Amino acid sequence: MPCSLILGGIRSGKSALAEKRVTESGEPVVYVATATAGDGEMSDRIRRHRLRRPAGWGLVEEPLHLGALLNRQARLSPLPCVLIDCMSLWVSNLLHAGEATFVRERDSFLAALGQYPGNVVVVSNEVGLGIIGMDPLTRRFADELGWLNQSLAEKCDTVLLSVAGLTQTLKGA
Repeated sequence: MPCSLILGGIRSGKSALAEKRVTESGEPVVYVATATAGDGEMSDRIRRHRLRRPAGWGLVEEPLHLGALLNRQARLSPLPCVLIDCMSLWVSNLLHAGEATFVRERDSFLAALGQYPGNVVVVSNEVGLGIIGMDPLTRRFADELGWLNQSLAEKCDTVLLSVAGLTQTLKGA
């Protein structure tokens, strides 16, 4: 399973890097958006992302059930390259969905990722370089996303870090 994890901070260039990588693959692409438009600013971010993507890409908006989504994509022919953007919004969605949903969906996603027969590119925020959150939910979010990023880095063949639009290879070629 060729898998790439692209990490970076906010506005670091990680999404653009992920989009470039899947475009260069030459494979059909399914873009998986985990964001939900909860306010005007987020709606604007989603709109800008949509405008940037090629019209030929598939789009699936999935805020919670990434494991089931990967399992469905694995049955398609031709098999698509799946770009998931991003883990930080997904973890936030899961934390708000409740503990049982959080554990079930995280485990389902990691299992499905390990079995997906095609290319997957996962985008995630690197939160381990910042300050410690002031409230319990913020600290839990940082902890859970950090642990998820570690699990993804272990599973993925390639791990890249994007900082100020520059790419550093952490794992793989």
